Amino acid sequence: MLIIPCEIKTAQKEATLEIAFAGDWVLDAHTPSLESLLAQINKGSSIKHVVFSTEALGHWDSLLMTDIIRIIDQGAYEGIDVDITTLPDGIQGLLSLVYAVPERLDAKRHDTKRRWLEVIGDGAISAVHEAGALLIFVGETVLSVGALIRGKARFRTIDLWINIQDCGPSAVPIITLISFLIGLILAFVGALQLALFGAQIYIADMVGLGMTREMGGFMAAIIMSGRTGAAFAAQLGTMQVNSEIDALKTMGFKPMEFLVLPRMLALILIMPMLCLYADLMGIIGGSLVTVGFFDVSFLEYFDRTAGAIHFKDLMVGVTKCSVFGVLIALSGCMRGMQCGRSASAVGKAATSAVVTCIVFIVMADSTMTLICNRLGI
Repeated sequence: MLIIPCEIKTAQKEATLEIAFAGDWVLDAHTPSLESLLAQINKGSSIKHVVFSTEALGHWDSLLMTDIIRIIDQGAYEGIDVDITTLPDGIQGLLSLVYAVPERLDAKRHDTKRRWLEVIGDGAISAVHEAGALLIFVGETVLSVGALIRGKARFRTIDLWINIQDCGPSAVPIITLISFLIGLILAFVGALQLALFGAQIYIADMVGLGMTREMGGFMAAIIMSGRTGAAFAAQLGTMQVNSEIDALKTMGFKPMEFLVLPRMLALILIMPMLCLYADLMGIIGGSLVTVGFFDVSFLEYFDRTAGAIHFKDLMVGVTKCSVFGVLIALSGCMRGMQCGRSASAVGKAATSAVVTCIVFIVMADSTMTLICNRLGI
């Protein structure tokens, strides 16, 4: 098809600027630049109105629509009236669709370079807001625990048992695998050095103490933060999206008591048992390495382990794991309650819950380890 070259002609009569389109305005055509025309449409000029003439217009497609929209937007920006009634009916219909819904103010991405002071300030403000939200959530949780102690907390017992099932027996397979492998790794790492001095028997001491005091509870908490903390955030976030939490408030139920308290109690009750189970599986994993690769019998390994581990070592690990359980429940439930009203917000809440859990766990573990070291425990 032969394309007639397109062109723009302008004619000004007093305060009215007439813009005439001629030729075929299609994507394959070579279109004239609009920059000089747009420069004419400004507040400093005498132009108050803009009209269009399409008598010589041939074929057109989205290319013409794009240029007309640029002219209309320039006129709106400069406060100049642009009359589109002389345009073809098809163009007018498309323009009505374009301007039927106004553009969102935050729809465009603005890639602006931020100064370092602004970044630091925004980070500090965000940290203050996060700390305030955490304090409020912890305060509401303490009030819920107080209501539970007084026997006035309102939640379903079946919810508590369901959460115990999800946090406990359902998590045993992954706890078994990870703890067993951690025991293997500890034994291999220690054996490489101890074997140089013929002290393979002390592998049992290292694995036993390492698992009971530190790695057993720590790895169980990391697993539960990714498994249960994210699940809590996703569950509560979905309820927030579906307005179920608002419905509970309308019916007179406190979400902290009805939703958060059962999940927290379940983790507090189940984490010590998972810690002890993780300790056992780690010791068993270390025994396979010690007995299979070094001249140590099962009896010697477990006898040495029993002599190295004391009750206080078990209590240190169990206490740490109980604290981790509280932190996981707080982080997961807090992020879930803070969730927005969209599907993407649920995913962000779950991700944020895992990150918050791990940060709190590492900080709490290092703090409690330093305290135990100072007190000689």
